[in-house]
Amino acid sequence: MIDSVPDVVVVGGGVIGLSIAYFLSQRGATVTVLDQNQPGQEASWAGAGMLPPGNLPGARSASAQLRAYSHQRWRSLSQELRELTGIDNGYLESGGLEVGYAGEGDRLQAEANEWIAEGVPLEQLTAADLQRCEPALSPEIRQGYRLPGFAQVRNPRHLKALILACEMRHVRIVAGAPVMQFDTEANSTTGSRILAARTANEHFPASQFVIASGAWTGGLTRQLQVEIPVRPVRGQIVLLSAVPLPFKHIINNASRYLVPRADGRILIGATEEETGFEKRNTVEGVAALLQFAQRLVPELAQARLERTWSGLRPGSPSGNPFLSRLPRHSNGYVAAGHFRAGLQLSVATGELMAQLITTGSTDLNLEEFRIKS
Repeated sequence: MIDSVPDVVVVGGGVIGLSIAYFLSQRGATVTVLDQNQPGQEASWAGAGMLPPGNLPGARSASAQLRAYSHQRWRSLSQELRELTGIDNGYLESGGLEVGYAGEGDRLQAEANEWIAEGVPLEQLTAADLQRCEPALSPEIRQGYRLPGFAQVRNPRHLKALILACEMRHVRIVAGAPVMQFDTEANSTTGSRILAARTANEHFPASQFVIASGAWTGGLTRQLQVEIPVRPVRGQIVLLSAVPLPFKHIINNASRYLVPRADGRILIGATEEETGFEKRNTVEGVAALLQFAQRLVPELAQARLERTWSGLRPGSPSGNPFLSRLPRHSNGYVAAGHFRAGLQLSVATGELMAQLITTGSTDLNLEEFRIKS
């Protein structure tokens, strides 16, 4: 048994669950986070930490608004966490390049037009411009554009800072505590409510519950008679070391990327594989990433291969997350399905869900992210 009844139990200790807990604690809530393994060790840790820019006044879609809301808070949150914990999460506005080979001009122009319409600063670049900007790029690259506001953080460092910040704000984090079931009650006046989350050894009562368990969310909500189509999508990543760094920008080509770190490490990502809950690296996946990197920056053929890993990203049918109250339970909420954007959207998700849980209203309209009952 726990010593006191928390205001909120958050099921899931990834970057989404921890961010919700952090912002709830700022609002005076007492929070317990339950994680089935070790907090922050699943998809949150496995990503590359890319933070694309945004412009909230010009954002025309719900997803663009969510991205822009996060963008405008990342710098200040990073400073806040550093001052509170002493941990630097590596936030860096390194700028980003989106580049293309022959035949990709239409895609690049369509993307550039969307950024321009949103009011995000952008520089369109010819092949010659790109060679001047990043001389190590392959001469096969024909065109691209630069987003100077593109930033990055170091995922493990950010999670370490977030965990410590939560603990300093008296958030209780329980590792190795998979939720087995929920205790519920039906009331003619208030409707169905969740009373407690049960693990193998304890039960955790609360007044509010948030399920933020990434790819595992659907299995938990199913216990509450709510089907949420969140599925695991495996993403493999390769880490190289190259000193000095051959380039300084984040470089994207369609769904794959290179992310340079200040210490000479380079992340290559990522595959998108429908393999269920199988999390492992494969020769095929790693080879494809290495081939992609060498073609884009030929000099990387001489880089040192440090390690490989993979994560299970929570995919959704629309590509957008579910940020919503549970349809059948008046005190239950879900924040899941961010796919590859979990880290970048974690600030917006944390703040908005904390607003929703504590006040019932949010800075952004979350209708597009609501669970349709």
